Amino acid sequence: MLDIVGRPVRLCDGISRRGFLRIGSLGAGLTLPSVLKSRQANAATADRNDTAIIVLYQAGGASHIDLYDMKPAMPAEVRGPFNPIATNQPGLDVCELMPGHARIADKLAIIRSIKHNLAVHDDGTHWLQTGWPLLNARQAGQQNPAQGSVISALAGARKSGMPAYVAIPEDYRRHMGFYEGPSFLSSRHAALDAGGDPSLGNYRPPEFKLPADVVMSRLDERRGLMREFDSLSRKLDREPAFRNLDDVQRQALELVSGSTVRQAFDLSQESSELRDKYGRHAYGQSALLARRLVEAGVTFVVINLYEKDVDWWDDHYVIEKNLRKRLPIYDQAITTLIEDLTQRGQIDRVLVAAFGEFGRAPRIDQHAGRGHWPGAASAVLAGGGIRGGQVIGSTVSNGAEPKDRPLGPGDLLASLYRVVGLDHHATVRDRQQRPVPIIESGEPIAELF
Repeated sequence: MLDIVGRPVRLCDGISRRGFLRIGSLGAGLTLPSVLKSRQANAATADRNDTAIIVLYQAGGASHIDLYDMKPAMPAEVRGPFNPIATNQPGLDVCELMPGHARIADKLAIIRSIKHNLAVHDDGTHWLQTGWPLLNARQAGQQNPAQGSVISALAGARKSGMPAYVAIPEDYRRHMGFYEGPSFLSSRHAALDAGGDPSLGNYRPPEFKLPADVVMSRLDERRGLMREFDSLSRKLDREPAFRNLDDVQRQALELVSGSTVRQAFDLSQESSELRDKYGRHAYGQSALLARRLVEAGVTFVVINLYEKDVDWWDDHYVIEKNLRKRLPIYDQAITTLIEDLTQRGQIDRVLVAAFGEFGRAPRIDQHAGRGHWPGAASAVLAGGGIRGGQVIGSTVSNGAEPKDRPLGPGDLLASLYRVVGLDHHATVRDRQQRPVPIIESGEPIAELF
């Protein structure tokens, strides 16, 4: 992952850095005129619709057996500590700690047969984020652009004046996830860092600053960032220097000075009742922020699910204790997001997806946890025009591998690309201007469409 000025950010590499949008000629940094020129060039050729994607990334690897692919007939060490509950769709059961899922199961497509062969977090994550497998990814570094960066490059933002790709990072002590960056694509296709955990009382959205070489003699009010924005916005139509800018440059300045982006990040505009419904925790407020962003015109939002008192999904120890804390807030956030999008008439234009880099081992071990297990994993999708109320694929009796309809990371990403109107056979250019496929292999999952 790169931060917004192109610096590398790694999950294991220290404290998250706040991103900045900058205008002008910025060497390795994000250049807004370049972003907008690219978007204009792509607009004429990209075969896409007006659909956005929100991915709730389950970093660490969620247990498929304890969430979406339960095995109640198996011995306790396999089936785990939880019972399945029926949903409003026959044959689609979920964990008892996810009653919200049971309520909206008719909107869900649950894929139970995703598999690959990379059991290391970095390696598996590289595959799920980029569509390309990579051994020893931590040492090698990201080799292919992530799905959000591909969508930024090939589709752009859904509305003028908005970024195409935003990452809502984990708790402020951690990072924005990993392998979610642009790789060999321009850093202008890096995710805009949403700035921290939006459930915290001291949350601040991204700061948008002008470089030092942009001089406006009357920009002398320094009492706060918001007043600078307002002052700049008023000057756009008055200063001769701005009147002479071409349309792309003017749009770049409007992105920084205008109110659309700032308002999209302003959760205070939502009612207390709705914020409570989402949940006053990182999962809930991140989901609400994601809804506001796609509504404002962002095309791809990734939420790196992390709750500071629950930890990530890498449940090697005491999985029952961890999931009893984590699943209720996860259930609240994702189901409220889907219901809210439905009530606002947006669900057909926004795909909500949740998945991680792999599943968990079929047997609970001596540490009361489950190890890494790339042999089987689940994903859940809703909205975006896909067919809900179905289960795709199945696993064998102990959940160790697919029984039918085996699918890989490339199939999942190909499906996401189809939702936003991109051809999964499309290519992007590497640094030597050679065409590189956006996924190594895979086809859109036919049952979804």
